[in-house]
Amino acid sequence: MKIVSANMNVLVKAVRKSAKIIIRDFGEIEKLQVSLKGPGDFVTASDKKVEKILIDELQKARPDYSILSEEIGEIKKDSSFRWIIDPIDGTANFLHGIPHFAISIGLEHKNEIICGIIYDPIKDEMFTAEKGSGAYLNNQRIRVSSRSKLKDCMIFSGGPSFNSKHKDIIFKEYHDMSSKIDVPIRKLGSGSLDMAYVAAGRCDGFYSRELNYWDIAAGIILVKEAGGFIKDFNGSDKFVENETLLAANSNIIDEMIEVLKK
Repeated sequence: MKIVSANMNVLVKAVRKSAKIIIRDFGEIEKLQVSLKGPGDFVTASDKKVEKILIDELQKARPDYSILSEEIGEIKKDSSFRWIIDPIDGTANFLHGIPHFAISIGLEHKNEIICGIIYDPIKDEMFTAEKGSGAYLNNQRIRVSSRSKLKDCMIFSGGPSFNSKHKDIIFKEYHDMSSKIDVPIRKLGSGSLDMAYVAAGRCDGFYSRELNYWDIAAGIILVKEAGGFIKDFNGSDKFVENETLLAANSNIIDEMIEVLKK
């Protein structure tokens, strides 16, 4: 039987409460697509509302924990614990009425992610993981895929953003990776869900540049607890500092590094 920690219970409660706002607001997006103002401001407001609920719930349960969140930045406390929050990962999808986005929260202790949750409120899929306890999708154990040949794999990627300074490099990496696999690379627009899908074996690998810590924090523990590996493009563990990230099973990650390393 799965044993859920007190911290995971806090996460689940906070995410469930904030998800009600997302689901309600997502239902309004289609109506806003034809308005003169457009839905951009509405989505920004939704992001902030969701973030406020998450922070309120987390602070109520753990008042001494620090917080790093996409919208408000950092709230520093004395504790060695820190919540890493992305209230809506995949806001462009949300903005356009595409039902593929997630709430993502990781819990960091002494610079290590020890607990994480990625929740897709539209599909009602909750991915959870805790250090040493495995990874789960709606309470069912998940594992990374076991495919061993990169050419047979499904690979996800992200970027580049409009303001990216690495567009040429990213396009070259896309070309190089595409030449190694039979199935076209997927770009689904939510880095946290990409990592959750690696953990669940739905895809075999994910790579991206220029991700923020809140995009990947929960995904780190999910992939690791599902038996996968996370590296930067050169094969080191400095994926946060170097802003390049690979997540994959043990069979293909070295081959992916060979394609992407400089």
